[in-house]
Amino acid sequence: MNQDNAAGLTPFSIDLTFEEARRRAEVVAALGPDWDPVAALRGEDEAYDLLYSGLDAEQQRTYDMLVAAGVLPGEEPGRAATH
Repeated sequence: MNQDNAAGLTPFSIDLTFEEARRRAEVVAALGPDWDPVAALRGEDEAYDLLYSGLDAEQQRTYDMLVAAGVLPGEEPGRAATH
């Protein structure tokens, strides 16, 4: 930036830390008092197990190959794919 133009600029800043904290508080408030994060995670695990249950041999081989390649999450905690 040219030093001649810098003299006419007014500093402007936003505290994004405060805004992020406010956003998170609004999300938790919108979830309501009955939201149970442990039950929600348990439900996600049950849905994941159900989704990949009852696979035939070929489907199981494909699933295992995708897990090994990091495309699908495995059984490890967090179950996040690596790619």
